[in-house]
Amino acid sequence: MFTNAHTRVRAANLKGPPVLLTLKAYSVHLFTATGAVFAMLALLEAAKGDWAMMFLWLVVAFIVDGIDGPLARRYHVKKNARVIDGVLLDLIIDYLTYVFIPAFALFQSDLLPGWTGWVAIIAITFTSALYFSDSRMKTADNSFQGFPGCWNMAALVFFAVQPSAGVILAAVVFLAVAMFTPLKFIHPVRTARWRVVSLPVALVWTALAGWAAWEGFAQPTAVTWGLIVTSVYLMTVGIVQQLIPPR
Repeated sequence: MFTNAHTRVRAANLKGPPVLLTLKAYSVHLFTATGAVFAMLALLEAAKGDWAMMFLWLVVAFIVDGIDGPLARRYHVKKNARVIDGVLLDLIIDYLTYVFIPAFALFQSDLLPGWTGWVAIIAITFTSALYFSDSRMKTADNSFQGFPGCWNMAALVFFAVQPSAGVILAAVVFLAVAMFTPLKFIHPVRTARWRVVSLPVALVWTALAGWAAWEGFAQPTAVTWGLIVTSVYLMTVGIVQQLIPPR
């Protein structure tokens, strides 16, 4: 009996006092909320037509989004910081950084002139609003059902590669439709299957994206091809997993 009591006390001490846990949990929410600040900084750069700086801030927001999830699970924010809905907070910021600002950039730049820009901006914002509200977006293995509205990633690749307006518009329409299909798209951090490969690929993509934006999208050819290859992997690996059942 004494041993069991001693073990419980020791475990409680290791966890720390409830106040400290609460502070840590709420600090995760504060960290997540910085994404809104980075979204505003990106929008200010977009308003000036400085697409490189806009994407640099979006990359920073992307990094925050990749870190806050593991922190939220580590400190059990749903239990220790219940006043703030972390899922809702994350969705609000994601819509700004993943959808709204990239759509504005595609429309306002010269990548999609005339009517093509209108088609893209309407398709992106309309379908993404529906998708972000879809309760079926997450699969049992923490992947996404349908393209998860990562327009920030797609737009950055468009700016880096500079394909024709027709190619960009076709890709936008395809991805908008793909949001409402049963196709699987992985979450590089949360999808456990092949994470040993997927997470490093996502980190390489992030580094290459930051490099391309830092260079004003006049990056070396190797960086361009690296972005293409890592993007293709991240876009298709979930579909490959559907075709190859786990052992």
